[in-house]
Formats: sequence, structure tokens, C-alpha cells
Amino acid sequence: MTSDVRILRSDAPERAGLERDGWVVAARSWGAELIAADCDRARLRALVARAEPTGQVRALTADDVAIILALDAATANDYPGREATAHAPLTASRATVSPSRRAYGIVDPDGSLAAMTFVDIEPEHAEVDFTVVAARRRGLGLATAVKAASVLDLLDSGVTAFRTGGSSENSAILAANRAVGFEVDEEWLTLAPPAALPTAGA
Repeated sequence: MTSDVRILRSDAPERAGLERDGWVVAARSWGAELIAADCDRARLRALVARAEPTGQVRALTADDVAIILALDAATANDYPGREATAHAPLTASRATVSPSRRAYGIVDPDGSLAAMTFVDIEPEHAEVDFTVVAARRRGLGLATAVKAASVLDLLDSGVTAFRTGGSSENSAILAANRAVGFEVDEEWLTLAPPAALPTAGA
């Protein structure tokens, strides 16, 4: 995958000029926001409860680094899209939670993680870093559940606004975010120059 790309909002003024010069849209992604005042706590609790038959839904701690890294490694190649939504493999440091970096997961009865989401916190604002579900547990609403659990917990911590995003190819995570209450408010484009595109027969 080439890094010779431009990532910009779909309404950016420079888009038209780039496309006239032969740049093409190689991938699309989106950003979404959820305002605390608009949150339906009862609905969020119901979304969390749907995942409880799969495992324990809870905040992750420093004691969970090993299972966090295991799920991250197992799903490293599962992120769709290009540079705008690429996921850098976790290190032990980035897998360790702190007051400014929270994590929530679903712990399978066998002790492994079925799903997790990481959120970076600034005063009163939260930005989702990534959300992922183990391959064998997909299709059960677990991404929705961990996102709902994170919002409920962070609301109690005083967070007033949440942001998230993802690849337009990932319909499952887009649906999960909408279920939690996020509203898509921006589209991003990854533009590639003609030379970066595969040639016929390559």
C-alpha cells in the first residue's frame, strides 16, 4: 500500500483540483459524533445487556494487557480501508489503560477477549481509537455493546462529547455506531494519484 496519498474531507476546496489532475478516490471513511445530552441511557444499558450471554462486559485494566494484545494480534489484518483507517498494532504501553486512555471489553468464559474498544480522553471529550471483535464472535452485536458500555461509563466521568470514525467499507461498525447514537457528520476521502493505482494486468 502506497503512502503517496492525500487524505481530506470530501468538501475540501482542494479536492476538485486534485481530481482534475487525475487523482482518484481510493477509499472513503467517515467521522461521527455523540453528544452526552442526547444519550439514551436505558437504550445503552439494553445494548450492553444483549452481550452478557457471551461474556462479562466491563472496563479493562492493567491486568488485562495480555488478553488485549492477544486479540489485537489476532485481528491485526481485519481493518478495512486504507491509510485513513489503518490500525497500528498495539504495544504493551498502548495496551495499558490510564486516566486518559480507557478500554472496555467482553471477557469470554475461557478468559480471552471477545471484543474491545479503546478510547482516548481529553477533558470532557472522548475519541474512539478503535473497536474490534474476535472473528468467531462477530455478528452478535458485541461491537455495539462495548461502545455502549464505554459511553455509559464515560458519561459518569463527565464526558460531554464523543467522536468516532471508520472505513465506509465497514458496514458493521457503522451500524454499531448508529445503534449507540452516533451521527455521521463528515466524510473523508483517501485520494491516490494515477501512478499509485494498480495497472492493468498487474
